[in-house]
Amino acid sequence: MKLKFLGAVVAVGIFCGSTQANASGCGNVTIASMNWQSAELESAVDKVILGEGYGCQVNMVIGDTVPTITAMVNKGQPDIVSEGAIDLLPAIVKQGIDSKKIIMGANTIQEGAISGWFIPKYVADAHPEIKTIPDALKHPELFPDPENPGKGAIYNGPQGWGVTVITAALFKAYKADQAGFRLIDTGSAAGLDGSMAKAYERKRGWLGVYWSPTSLLGKYKMVRLEAGVPVDEAEWKRCTTVANCPDPKPTAWPVGRLYTLLAKPFADKASPDVMKYLNTRTFKTADLQQVMVWMTDNQATGEDGAKRFLKEKQDVWTKWVTPAAAEKIKASL
Repeated sequence: MKLKFLGAVVAVGIFCGSTQANASGCGNVTIASMNWQSAELESAVDKVILGEGYGCQVNMVIGDTVPTITAMVNKGQPDIVSEGAIDLLPAIVKQGIDSKKIIMGANTIQEGAISGWFIPKYVADAHPEIKTIPDALKHPELFPDPENPGKGAIYNGPQGWGVTVITAALFKAYKADQAGFRLIDTGSAAGLDGSMAKAYERKRGWLGVYWSPTSLLGKYKMVRLEAGVPVDEAEWKRCTTVANCPDPKPTAWPVGRLYTLLAKPFADKASPDVMKYLNTRTFKTADLQQVMVWMTDNQATGEDGAKRFLKEKQDVWTKWVTPAAAEKIKASL
């Protein structure tokens, strides 16, 4: 998912002066705000709950899967990754856990993330023979490259996303270039989304990487292509998730495990109440999707979505926090 280099810290300090709040809080805490919608929403919820409920002084930093988790392992910052896609860089995550630099908190999304290469449902319906990636690669004419007539296009995410690394590896593994396809760097989340939306609105072919839960797949009916081969976990770790691996082999895309990741220095200083929250907080796909569709329709930010979630899903999040924290959070809304 997505990167701009870690930097540009935006202070959103929320301070509570009571002794009780300080005793149950976590002091200064840095949360990575990833630039895709589900992670943006989740990190915004964490910001409100930790800030308003536990008196933490919260800083949000822009991050992305690969550089952010790598920085957490190597430098101990940021303190919290609200949605850590651990299967996108398993070697680095294992290194961090083995060296006690990071620890895993709650399962962020109960159902996990479904990622892969997708095509529009209207293309799948018109061509029922296309069920797998190899099937699609036989038909570059159905997924035309707008800048190279006669070529097919596979749309990738921008640099820094874990799915971008994987898609580049699979493009090489399936020899998609020899099949007449070009791998397109869309440059940003908006670029990837826009390429799908533009093709869909014009009922044209589109082939590229995407994932759920997302509001975009709620709006546009897409079909995930099968890999044509089973999941090869050893290959996934050896090469598929390693940037610029020279000899990738085809493998299916496993269901992505999404966990809250915590830098060990932060976990050591945080109060038991804060750690209980970070070890308990878990979202259902349906709850996230509902808010994300609203965010998209209203051009709302993650902070807007967090407020809506906290107002509408009190039966969910109040189970994650202490009664005292719940009352403070409700009052802040």
